[in-house]
Amino acid sequence: MKPKIQDVAKVAGVSPTTVSRVLNDRGYISSKTKEKVFAAMKEINYIPNDLARSLYNKRTYLIGVIVPSTNHPFFGELVDNIERICNDKGYKVLLCNSLQEAEKEKKYWDMLQRNQVDGVIVVTYNRGLVDKEQQFPAVVIDHYLSENIHVVSSDNFQGGEMATKELIEAGCENIIHINGDVNLETPANERQYAYEKVMHDAGRIPLTYHVPNVAYLESNIDIIKQLFKENPDVDGIFASDDLLAIRTLQYAESLGYKIPEDLKIIGYDGTGLIRSIYPDLSTIIQPTYQIAENAVETLIQEIDGKPHDLKEKTFPVSLWKGKTTGHVT
Repeated sequence: MKPKIQDVAKVAGVSPTTVSRVLNDRGYISSKTKEKVFAAMKEINYIPNDLARSLYNKRTYLIGVIVPSTNHPFFGELVDNIERICNDKGYKVLLCNSLQEAEKEKKYWDMLQRNQVDGVIVVTYNRGLVDKEQQFPAVVIDHYLSENIHVVSSDNFQGGEMATKELIEAGCENIIHINGDVNLETPANERQYAYEKVMHDAGRIPLTYHVPNVAYLESNIDIIKQLFKENPDVDGIFASDDLLAIRTLQYAESLGYKIPEDLKIIGYDGTGLIRSIYPDLSTIIQPTYQIAENAVETLIQEIDGKPHDLKEKTFPVSLWKGKTTGHVT
């Protein structure tokens, strides 16, 4: 027979109420009493009932996370940080991959609320995802959805400026930008606006090529080929994504371009994975841990009913100087 809370109380020499308070972290309990209860649980192999715990506390200790794709290094690193931070705070994560499909995002959003998660962290570029009067605890990463929802992001305009200036300072004259889908309202658009501003300020003519989906490399190769065919004199490329930068670099080398002598390239995101396997790539580093930490902490504040005045938090980015823009690493 499965051990019950009364069995834990008997072995620990305390009341069932005390055991319940220890399990639900309610009220003051001495560390000595907690140790006795946990030791008793281990001795009789008692496993707490999460459903009963959620009913008692009126919460599930589940946080939903909706992202475009964990196959992408940036979102993969972001989700990993979110999960680690949630775990440290006693929450579990229910992960949903939307593949940037608005209909799928909406279905996931509705499903998460029906399954009574305590709140949702969402990375979406779908403005119609939530109702303006939405009261459900939620935090959005990188995109404004509603005045009622907290937004956390990195400074994408600053990143676009830094990347473009890095290429200009490296001596590039003909700098081309590669961005994602022009029809999506993504943070990469801010990077493009910054690129265009810096180019105009420097007396250069900006030129941007758009790929359909940065997460799927093979679908982007035709755009990359078109770029080099139409612009053989290109000597600088700013890609709004590290995977795009690497794919572009590889194709350029197959054409005989020497990196960085003939062509300099800089990417974006700067995840730990990319920097470890391709440290030569110059890139803009987004602070994924700080973004994840702020998103989780703000969401838990909302779940706890604690007011917070801040509706938007923006973190600065940093430049990783690699060989692809002429630096010795």
